[in-house]
Amino acid sequence: MRFSSAIQVAALLGLTSGRSIPGGHIVHEKRSVPNSKLHKRVSPDVVLPVRVGLKQNARALEEAENWLTEVSHPDSSLYGKHWTLDEVVEAFKPSDDAIETVAAWLIKSGIAKERITHSDNKVWLAFDATTKEVESLLHTEYFHDDQDRALVAAHEYHLPEHVSEHVDYITPGLSKKPALDDVSTCDQVITPHCLQALYNFKAPDPHARVSKNNSLGIFEQGDVYAQEDFNAFFAEYTPSIPNGTHPILNSIDGGEAPVSQGNAGGESNLDFELAYPIIYPQTTTLYQTDDAFYANGGGPTTNGVFNTFFDAIDGSYCTYSAFGETGNDPKFDPVYPDPNPGGYKGPLMCGVYKPTNVISISYGLQESDVPAYYQKRQCSEFLKLALQGVSVFVASGDTGVGGYPGNTDADFYGCLRNDDVFSPTHPNSCPWLTNVGATKVYPGKTVHDPESAVFDPSPSFNYSSGGGFSNVFQIPEYQRSAISNYFRNHNPTYPYYYNGEYNNSKGIYNRNGRGIPDVAANGDNIAVQVQGKKGLSGGTSASAPIFASLINRIVEERIKVGKGRLGLINSVLYENPGVLNDITNGTNPGCGTLGFNATRGWDPVTGLGTPNYPKMLELFLSLP
Repeated sequence: MRFSSAIQVAALLGLTSGRSIPGGHIVHEKRSVPNSKLHKRVSPDVVLPVRVGLKQNARALEEAENWLTEVSHPDSSLYGKHWTLDEVVEAFKPSDDAIETVAAWLIKSGIAKERITHSDNKVWLAFDATTKEVESLLHTEYFHDDQDRALVAAHEYHLPEHVSEHVDYITPGLSKKPALDDVSTCDQVITPHCLQALYNFKAPDPHARVSKNNSLGIFEQGDVYAQEDFNAFFAEYTPSIPNGTHPILNSIDGGEAPVSQGNAGGESNLDFELAYPIIYPQTTTLYQTDDAFYANGGGPTTNGVFNTFFDAIDGSYCTYSAFGETGNDPKFDPVYPDPNPGGYKGPLMCGVYKPTNVISISYGLQESDVPAYYQKRQCSEFLKLALQGVSVFVASGDTGVGGYPGNTDADFYGCLRNDDVFSPTHPNSCPWLTNVGATKVYPGKTVHDPESAVFDPSPSFNYSSGGGFSNVFQIPEYQRSAISNYFRNHNPTYPYYYNGEYNNSKGIYNRNGRGIPDVAANGDNIAVQVQGKKGLSGGTSASAPIFASLINRIVEERIKVGKGRLGLINSVLYENPGVLNDITNGTNPGCGTLGFNATRGWDPVTGLGTPNYPKMLELFLSLP
């Protein structure tokens, strides 16, 4: 997970309009001093909520004081006979001539009558229109506010003289008005509307009836959300989501949520602030694992992950034996009751919660961090979840083909052997889950251009999409053809080895290992609210909940037509790669190399590609 505290802005552009103003038009409003915060032009296809404020009845405004005196002075015969709202509206409403004149001008200018609504108080004519339409209508130019790119305004605008006399003011005009679906700066900030444009879906109806049995599960450990941040984020980007919306808490072994805003975790906030705008009014379920002592790195047994989560959703896992291990590992996993300060004093929680239909996981390790038997036992549990119809999506990692420095036996690159062997991620190498790599909208590109594999270099850490080939698990059957095609058509130039045996080899990646990732989604410059501040976040930690949320929506649509959940979706996607947007640009550097290349077809950078929601929906609805 990656987080920055400020949104970078573009250079200041010109502030004056070069438009030719037709005869019969006059300036209706103009700034006395240009606003330097308005500098970047709004894309012509952005939809603006236009409101034309009509001048109220002039006579009514003149008489208003007398009318109020009549009903409020104790000596008046009309004292206490207050007006109804309808009477107020009728008295102050604009003249019929004003309404007819302005409406006729809008219709003549290309705003169809069916698009225009008249407010209940009779004062507003309202319609939605593209920036191109409104700029043509008002002979102006719209710019973004550099403090908030959802806000747009002009420096001046023009109206026909015979219309101007009936109009009070228009928004967006000099006052700033939010754009409904501004996607012109998605190369700088990924908002919920950017994701809708990228993956071709719309936000659900917030009042729709949804299944009570289709909550999106999200796993968290050592990182907790703050409700105040959620409220601010929803108000900013998705006002249709009510204040106070929050996940259903499934607390595991003392896990607590939410926390105060000053202690909010960037990972938890990111996951839910991405998921809710995609699925609401569907709910989310938070699997908050482990007490404060273990979650914050206390004790020697902090190198493992997921076992206490599996315990809680599968009671048999607490005593399940496989690959030479029974139950949790005393070397890697928490032990309960926990006698440490702040520790959970109850017994280990076994089988207390049900798994949701879809689960998103943005946590993980490197394969080299835990023994193969530990990984294989967990992989069997992912298989059992898939057999029950549970779809699990896991972030593929943020270090390309390498690992985090210091997390493995290597010192610098976080790679294997002598810092020259690629380091696969865990639990991503398990075949029975879906790995999600990361893409981004490169600077200067739009949501209508193909995305590229994410790559953000820095002096201390290069962020790129985790990918490669497992040293623990072999290629699953559903992936054989895709990997074979990759090697045949885009064979990497690096030397390789087989069966995970790299120590006695000159190879740097495993030729017959399970390929990572399976799919991808955007994972950079994500708009977030954390600890009371607007900022940007990213990582494949963002990609996983995006993809999981879209699959949760598809499960909801299947439920509506009497069908069931999906379980492991990998076989379906590998057989039908056309329902995804193939990513063919970018690499995932690591271990002193450029890593692998994003290519046509599956690749170990972005997998099969990013979601095309309508195609995916049609495909999965066609299945039994």
